[in-house]
Amino acid sequence: MTSNNHSSDIPDQRPDSRTEPRRIRDFFTVPAPIKRVFDRFPLATYPSNELPHYSWPTRYRNRLFVFSDAAGARRGRPSFNPQCLKWQAYLKFVGIDFELVPSNNHASPSGVLPFLLPALPTGTSTPIPSGKLQKWAIEEVHCEEEQQLNLRFEVYSSLLDNRIRNAWLYNLYLNHENFEAVARRLYVDPSTTNPLVRSVLASQLQQAARDELLKTSSYIDASALEAEAAEALEALSTLLGDDIHFFNRPNPGLFDASVFAYTHLILDSKMDWKYNRLEQLLSQHENLVQHRERLLKFF
Repeated sequence: MTSNNHSSDIPDQRPDSRTEPRRIRDFFTVPAPIKRVFDRFPLATYPSNELPHYSWPTRYRNRLFVFSDAAGARRGRPSFNPQCLKWQAYLKFVGIDFELVPSNNHASPSGVLPFLLPALPTGTSTPIPSGKLQKWAIEEVHCEEEQQLNLRFEVYSSLLDNRIRNAWLYNLYLNHENFEAVARRLYVDPSTTNPLVRSVLASQLQQAARDELLKTSSYIDASALEAEAAEALEALSTLLGDDIHFFNRPNPGLFDASVFAYTHLILDSKMDWKYNRLEQLLSQHENLVQHRERLLKFF
């Protein structure tokens, strides 16, 4: 006799105590064809990446890992990256000897460049990130801590870290001509020969620049960025005045290195800029141009 209760058409969802253990075993059982593949190529857990190893011509030297090409690193030329150049210049200014190593962010333990491997103690493999380089340098050569010399240090540093840096990001990454002629040549092409990967890297670099600029504005206005950079350069020129170094220091310090990191690259013909409004703005301040020329002699 057929029942009129259609609920019997729905499978019973309650587990059968007799079949449940077998079902659990079946769920975790790898199908035979897949198991044979993994038997031939077993999974392996590899250790975390170590710092890159090199054969050094001079064994006991500090090694500063920066964005650079091999020829530039061998000759100690200024890095083409402002953050790297800032610390490269600072270490030179305070008299610390080091060897440049061309690198990239993927090789850095912190994910950013620069970082330094000190020569002493011998055999150390503990890197010093950029945020701790000044403290390390002070301990090495007992130089003055610049932030304590003048309370204006942080105020004027913000001009570099915000207004000038923002204009730099736009000029390098979001100006199409400059990106193709400068950024792609320096950051993208050396990373890989694969055209698809190059395209992805290029897109990521430009998007990262957009994201950074949109942190402080709802849209990106090139003329506004240039105007803010012009004001920052004028303020820096006024601060320097007729002095040889910023804050009237007898020797160049961290702030001099921070300014030089931008002024040198803005004026460097080897960068091969196609559009360089920042050079036009900087050239209006002769004392900043001369400051750059004086510090360039360290290299």
